[in-house]
Amino acid sequence: MTLYGGYLFYICLVVALIPAITLGIMQKPLKHYTLCISLIFICLVLASDIHQLLCFTGFFLAELMVVKGYLFIRNKYGRNAKLYYAAVCLSILPLVLNKCCSLFELNVFGILGISYLTFKTVQMIIEIYDGVISDVPILEFSGFILFFPALSCGPIDRSRRFHEDWTKVYEREEYLDLVGTGIFKILLGLIYKLILAVQFYKIMGFFDGQQWYFAVGYAYMYGFYLFFDFAGYSLMAVGTSYILGIQTPDNFRKPFIAKDMRDFWDRWHITLSYWFRDFIFSRFIMKCVKKKWFDSRLQRASAGFIVNMFIMGMWHGLTLSYLLYGLYHGVLLAITEIYQKKSKLYKKNKDKKGYQILSWFITLQLVMFGFLIFSGRFVEILNLGGH
Repeated sequence: MTLYGGYLFYICLVVALIPAITLGIMQKPLKHYTLCISLIFICLVLASDIHQLLCFTGFFLAELMVVKGYLFIRNKYGRNAKLYYAAVCLSILPLVLNKCCSLFELNVFGILGISYLTFKTVQMIIEIYDGVISDVPILEFSGFILFFPALSCGPIDRSRRFHEDWTKVYEREEYLDLVGTGIFKILLGLIYKLILAVQFYKIMGFFDGQQWYFAVGYAYMYGFYLFFDFAGYSLMAVGTSYILGIQTPDNFRKPFIAKDMRDFWDRWHITLSYWFRDFIFSRFIMKCVKKKWFDSRLQRASAGFIVNMFIMGMWHGLTLSYLLYGLYHGVLLAITEIYQKKSKLYKKNKDKKGYQILSWFITLQLVMFGFLIFSGRFVEILNLGGH
């Protein structure tokens, strides 16, 4: 069984959500039931591979020890930078090994949801260092990390936001509103993923030629396929979360109407882009200011965008396509920042309808070319051109 894949999962999901709805209507806490069914779904998904289940369990326990251990150290010794970096490195080590080993086609630390689990634990370590998190109850940590709707592909929740819902007991009317919204999101997600994404995937097959217009068609079809597949999954994950009383944030917000590249990343894979913004881009900028690496704010921001997106590309995978994709978007964001801060043309026309339409059109082409890079097709074309 896979999460949000196959009839068996959806049958189990309906069965599991009925008691949750009953508890919610009765105005009972949902947190312990949510943790229990999260554990059950993880066991069902990994039941056919005992080695994977043991690796997943070991990874979870290791991350728990790192977070709890660093919390103890932080409370005892204060803001020690070396200990903080050591805790972050320990937390991301399995993910780094997984990405590196994939280059050699080795499935080491190929743990279910390893990226998103790591993002959650790193966020907690950073906020413990900042003094924002002062306590990590084991049951709540387990509920947050193992929350099955968003386990394998997000969206990426934040522990403090999760805490508000985890500890909340909803009034009946408020909970019924959540259930209604959750069911709508699940049904819409099914349409996205099982109908629209499938159709665009089929159409992609018609664009397998090497001419430039085939590449353009492939880029568009792949972009729409990727959106409906991933947005559909995210909608179902968020909808399931709502029924369990956890208001997991949405992951997409009409990305194809974005008017510039910054607007696009405020709409596409929102929880990931915001995570990178808060914990990589912002930290990089603060380090630049402290070390005086650049002369101006614009230079710092431009460098920050490139570093931030290149790391995001590395996270997707250490292949040429993913690295180029990250670098491409980093450069586009840097150019956007410079243009909007320096251009008189932009400042004079940014609120005009015609300019906004032109900006939207150009942005869409840049986005679709990025999907061509991400898909690996662009590198294939370059390799064939070299021969």
